[in-house]
Amino acid sequence: MSWVRDPEFDRKKPFGPQTLPYGVVDAGAGPQVAVRAGDHALLLRSVAGELGRLADLVSGTSLDPLLAATRAEWSALRARLTDLVTGTGRPAGAVLVPLADVRALLPFTVGDYVDFYCSRYHAENVGRIMRPGAEPLLPNWTHLPVGYHGRSGTVVVSGTDVVRPHGQRKGSPLPQFGPSGRLDVEAEVGFVCGGPVARRVPTSGVADHIFGVVLVNDWSARDIQGWEYQPLGPFLGKSFATSVSAWVTPLEALAVARIPVPDPGHPRLPYLVEDSPWGLDLRLTLSWNGTVVSRPQFSDMSYSCAQQLAHMTVNGATVRPGDLFASGTVSGPDVGQRGCFLELSWGGREKITLADGSTRTFLEDGDTVVITATAPGEDGSVVGLAEVAGTVLPAED
Repeated sequence: MSWVRDPEFDRKKPFGPQTLPYGVVDAGAGPQVAVRAGDHALLLRSVAGELGRLADLVSGTSLDPLLAATRAEWSALRARLTDLVTGTGRPAGAVLVPLADVRALLPFTVGDYVDFYCSRYHAENVGRIMRPGAEPLLPNWTHLPVGYHGRSGTVVVSGTDVVRPHGQRKGSPLPQFGPSGRLDVEAEVGFVCGGPVARRVPTSGVADHIFGVVLVNDWSARDIQGWEYQPLGPFLGKSFATSVSAWVTPLEALAVARIPVPDPGHPRLPYLVEDSPWGLDLRLTLSWNGTVVSRPQFSDMSYSCAQQLAHMTVNGATVRPGDLFASGTVSGPDVGQRGCFLELSWGGREKITLADGSTRTFLEDGDTVVITATAPGEDGSVVGLAEVAGTVLPAED
C-alpha cells in the first residue's frame, strides 16, 4: 500500500504509479516542478533530499533543466520517483497537494514548434471536402510526413481561454475581414524534445531526443485558413493558439503501447525505416461541451514520432530541448473517429447534436473542448495523457 492516499493513484487508473507525468504548478509559493500522483501533485523540491544529484534537474521553476538532461538521467529519476511514491512510508518533508488547490502552468519553454499532417483518414477527408472531384491525397503524402513550422509563442497550457481570432476570409468580389465564423479544433498528440542538441537524428535515436508526450489542440480558423493557405501552408488560421497538456507523460511510460505504423503500400526511403516500431496505441476522446463527439485512435496514424523526428532533421536542422512537434489531426475510418469539426460536420454541411439538444457545425463563443487519452501499460495497467482543455471567448474589438 502506497503512502499516497488517493483513489485515482491506482494501476488501473490513468494516473497511477505507472504514469507519473511531470508538470509545473503554483501551490501558492510560485512555480515548482511536480509529478502527478492520481489527483495530487507531489512537489519535487520537497523531496530533493531523496533524489541525490538528480534533484538539480527538478528543483527549479520549469522542466527545462530536466529536458536538457540525458536519457539515462530521465530513466534514473523516473525509477527513483516510482520507488518514493509506491513506498509505504511518506518521505520526510514530502508535500502532496490536491490538483484542485494548484494552478498548472506551461511546464517548459517551447522552442521550435512543428505540426505534422500524418493521418491518412484526415488528409483524405480534408481533400474530399476542400477539393471535391480531385484526388484527395497529393502525390508526396505517402512518401514523407508533411508538416509546417508553427508559432511557438502562442502555445498555451490546458485551461487557457482562446479568443476567437480575426482575419481575412474569402468574399465576393473582395475578401472580407473580421472574426472567424468557422472556428475548429484538431485533436493531436505532441512530442516534447530533450537531450543534447542534435542534427540528422535517425529513427533509432528517438528515445534519446523525445522526453515525453502531451495532448495538443491545434485550434484552427477554417475560413481564414481556407483563403490564405493557397498556395503556401497554414499561417494566421493556425498561429493564434495551440493548447497543450499541463502534464508531460514520459515516453518511457508508453513502452508497452508501441506498435508498427500501417503499411504505406510501398517501400519507405531508408532514413524513414524503423528498426523497431514507434507507432503508439493511444485512444483519444474528444468532448464538446461535455458531449463525447469522437474517439480517434492514434494507432491509425501513418507516420510515427521517430519518422517525424528523422524527417524534421534529415536536412541538417537541429532538434534541441524544449522543441515541440505535433502529430497532426488524429482521425479514423469511422464518422465517430474524426478528430476535428471540419470532418465531423463535413465542411459545415452536417450538424452535430450535443447532449443538451443544441446543434453545432463549428465552435460558438462559450464552447469548451476537452481532449483526453489513454494507452495500455504493463500488466494490464492504464497509462494516461493529461487532458487538454480550452474555452472559446468572443473576438476582441
